[in-house]
Amino acid sequence: MKNLNHFKGGARAVRGVSLIELMIALLLGLLVVGAAIGIFVSNKQVFRSADNLSFVQENGRVAFELLARELRQTASSPCSAKVPIVNVLRNTAAWGTDWGDGIRGYDGQAAQALPTVTTGVAARNRIAGTDAIELRSGSSGDVTVTDHKPNSAQFKVNTTSHGLVDGDIVMVCDFIQAAIFQVTNASSSNVTIVHNAGVGVASPGNCTKSLKYPLQLPCDVNPAAYYTYGPNSVIAKLKASAWYVGVSTSDPTRRSLYQVLLTRSGATPASTVQEVAEGVQDMQLQYLSNGGTDYQDANAVTNWSQVTAVRVVLTMQSNEQIEGAPVVRTIAHTVTIRNRNS
Repeated sequence: MKNLNHFKGGARAVRGVSLIELMIALLLGLLVVGAAIGIFVSNKQVFRSADNLSFVQENGRVAFELLARELRQTASSPCSAKVPIVNVLRNTAAWGTDWGDGIRGYDGQAAQALPTVTTGVAARNRIAGTDAIELRSGSSGDVTVTDHKPNSAQFKVNTTSHGLVDGDIVMVCDFIQAAIFQVTNASSSNVTIVHNAGVGVASPGNCTKSLKYPLQLPCDVNPAAYYTYGPNSVIAKLKASAWYVGVSTSDPTRRSLYQVLLTRSGATPASTVQEVAEGVQDMQLQYLSNGGTDYQDANAVTNWSQVTAVRVVLTMQSNEQIEGAPVVRTIAHTVTIRNRNS
């Protein structure tokens, strides 16, 4: 006969988990899962914060470096920073033709309009209240003069691949002076660049074929005022750009830093707009003039040819909001114009 105590001990051995034990296990499991979720959410938040901060810092660095590079080189000529410049274009009112000062700012608080750029809420429009700036200088890729006949307004250059075409606005310079004019005829076959008076294939044209500094008034052909550029003088295309904060092309609620570049293909002038850096919420600029003791807003500058330094303040903002607010950083630097401080 089997031992009943044996069966009773076996029943106790296979007994299941009690309800209280199960509830304790579930509670401990929930605590572990909750802790893991908390760590995950915290790490995700830290990652998002770091990612947005990196976005702000990187875009701010790119925006400032590209703008500062052009600021340092503005108002330069291929020859010397100190030579006087004469501009013989018939009309210097249009953007990209007034080259005498090399730099010009537009105060957003004073609602100064930036030529060729609309202020508004559409993509690429300038944001009201933000500053803007124009920069002009001689570009790279210059050619060398081998001979100049001022009475026939004709340069000979050193290469058939000079890249100049009719209508280009260029600068010629030596170590005495520089002149800005429009090419009225460019030939690759006999390597000549002509700068006759009048309107050729494009506006604005030249008011005189004399390139002597200072400009003779009235601006007309005056053989006594001719200036001859000797061998090794340089002819270079002129570069014009404008910088402003505008509405982003990817999101109408966002802002970006834009650059406008003046491009000219012969008789057809044109401008191209490119988005340089996202997240630039604001740009404020102030200017120091030669002999001045403090920086001024653009509307207080009376002589742009005397500006020697620019204070740039960029306000950067992240795409995402972290804990209910975007990451905001301010970058402030002062940039000196090398060609006016050498």
